[in-house]
Amino acid sequence: MKRFWLLFSQSVTVLLAAYFVVGTLKPEWLGKSPSMSGAVALIQAPHEPSAAPPPGSLRAAAQKASSAVVSINTSKAARKNPNANDPWFRFFFGDQRNDPQVGLGSGVIVSASGYVLTNNHVVEGADEIEVILNDSRHARAKVIGTDPDSDLAVLKIELDQLPVIVLGHSETLQVGDQVLAIGNPFGVGQTVTSGIVSALGRNQLGINTFENFIQTDAAINPGNSGGALVDSNGHLQGINTAIYSRSGGSMGIGFAIPVSTAKQVLESIVKEGRVTRGWIGVEPNELTPELAQTFGVKPDTQGVIITGVLQNGPAAAAGIRPGDVVTSVSGKAVHNVSELLSGVAALPPGSAAKFALQRQDTSVTLDVTPGLRPKPRQAPQ
Repeated sequence: MKRFWLLFSQSVTVLLAAYFVVGTLKPEWLGKSPSMSGAVALIQAPHEPSAAPPPGSLRAAAQKASSAVVSINTSKAARKNPNANDPWFRFFFGDQRNDPQVGLGSGVIVSASGYVLTNNHVVEGADEIEVILNDSRHARAKVIGTDPDSDLAVLKIELDQLPVIVLGHSETLQVGDQVLAIGNPFGVGQTVTSGIVSALGRNQLGINTFENFIQTDAAINPGNSGGALVDSNGHLQGINTAIYSRSGGSMGIGFAIPVSTAKQVLESIVKEGRVTRGWIGVEPNELTPELAQTFGVKPDTQGVIITGVLQNGPAAAAGIRPGDVVTSVSGKAVHNVSELLSGVAALPPGSAAKFALQRQDTSVTLDVTPGLRPKPRQAPQ
């Protein structure tokens, strides 16, 4: 009996030792998953490619819009110094290299026929423009037209089966709405950042002539200019244009041109090759207490005071005088100079519009027929 028990014990010991060795070196022989030596085995969730996005995810919006957002590379030939061939100039300054200047930005495909919206400052002065799609296709772009007053430009590329973004309605945006900024910051590749609408109707920033910006805290950095600001449905709400920054990077204050403005510019450039805006020939100013006292305006008057009127201009022909306060244009209230400029610019040249004025103690309504806004004078090169 003692011998039998000893044999049994030795057999069990050998079997346990063999089980341990196999379990450690070849666990698959025992139907087990291999584990990392000296570590806790990890349990991985099953791969579910068609799983619905988690609550609050903006995945669908990003996927819907990203394919229509492009990167834009520009090249501009360097100007040759007129003294470059002077031996004395070369002695003191050496040979001047004439490397081309390169730029980087973003754009949005808004038409299956190849129209791309971007910022004017992205392509201004460029000799060559290359558009790179998210699917790695690329094409040379042609400038169809630019609008420096709104800092928008329209390009055209010749490619088949282009993805097109859906245009939203920026008039319905509200502060607090979720938005995504999509572009190519610093050239690292297409990037999506999220935030909310921080403010609407931002103006008097000194960025453009006509300003009505959407402000957002979605991170916008150099290279994002011309990219898309989209809502939670992936619909285009604005063209990212500028940031407020002390460091050159995002500080949570970015600005986008509303898609309503961009659409007007796009349609005008495609149809007419340029943007036509109304103009009445006045010098407007904010209504300060000092100006109100100078022109005898009632202290509680709200609007924009006219301090100068161009002789023989549309405003003069309609009877507008210095000291008049414009309170509304075509039924839309005017509170500051930016709103007056935007309101007048939106008027079709040659069609009369109602202007409500306050002339000292008297309310006046005039029919003003705007002319075509002159092109801005270009600084000498």
